[in-house]
Amino acid sequence: MTDEVVEKLAQLLEQDQFELIFQEAKVRLVYLMNDAVESFLVFKNVRITGEYNRDYQGELEASLEKQGQKFVLIVRQGETVFTLFFDDLVMENHLYEYGTIGHFWVKNYEYLRQMEYRLAILRDKYDYLGEEYCNEKEKRLAQLVDFPPLNYCCYPAVPEKYIVPKENPWVPTEAALSVMDEFASRAKDRTLGKILRLYREFPVPFIAKRIGNMLHRNSHGRVVDMINEEIRVASKKYPRRNFGRDAECKIQETLHKVQRRQELLKNKGQQSIILREEPFSTAEDSIEYKIYLMIWKKGILNRKVLIEEYPVSL
Repeated sequence: MTDEVVEKLAQLLEQDQFELIFQEAKVRLVYLMNDAVESFLVFKNVRITGEYNRDYQGELEASLEKQGQKFVLIVRQGETVFTLFFDDLVMENHLYEYGTIGHFWVKNYEYLRQMEYRLAILRDKYDYLGEEYCNEKEKRLAQLVDFPPLNYCCYPAVPEKYIVPKENPWVPTEAALSVMDEFASRAKDRTLGKILRLYREFPVPFIAKRIGNMLHRNSHGRVVDMINEEIRVASKKYPRRNFGRDAECKIQETLHKVQRRQELLKNKGQQSIILREEPFSTAEDSIEYKIYLMIWKKGILNRKVLIEEYPVSL
């Protein structure tokens, strides 16, 4: 068991996180689960005694020992205690394409909230697994999590009760400002470039909110489109989850229906994007798969979208 794995186990325990998944003759401990990553600590040749409560939420007490050639992990969940005897603990990481993932939990300017979500899960991959699990585009894009006009300060993808606040969320980093400068320059958006220079000198919430408002204007749509396209391209190299032959047939059947709808809209001059919401590969329960059609609507000043939902029961 490497020092890195021990550190990751300690990190989970410090956060009172201990979710075991029993699947494919393996016992996995969830390390990071989101649309971009499914990461686990896998117990080798494990034997469990006592009672593991999968629904427990609360403080954990744990101790790790070595007895001969075996490791022993004792975990207390409140009044319940269980013990894992195992030979080794190793990392198992699965990376997935996330550039066309869609979750529509919060209304209004959904296309910006999708961007916030994708950047957030990318940053989690960068922070928890390390930059070696990110390509060069992802390393740059991950910095935009520290750009308040694009993060949860202005466009949260989830309701407020689910947001995990960070220290000084309204303060942009130099790296984030540099990445946005680059996009504004590539889009030849001089107005945005000008206010970014002011924002660098005066990084206050008032200017951040002003930039946030600018990003949903028709006049600055090119910058938003370029960032979204960069995310899509950066994640394209990763595979998509596969749910088996029967499930994939159902997904393709619904997808063809959505594509026909998209073609009809295109013939009427309306642009749209197909997105998907899917369960994790290691999900133990039957979870609904959804395909969305995000249809662009151009207002007088603002860009808006209409969302159509197409469920697929797997």
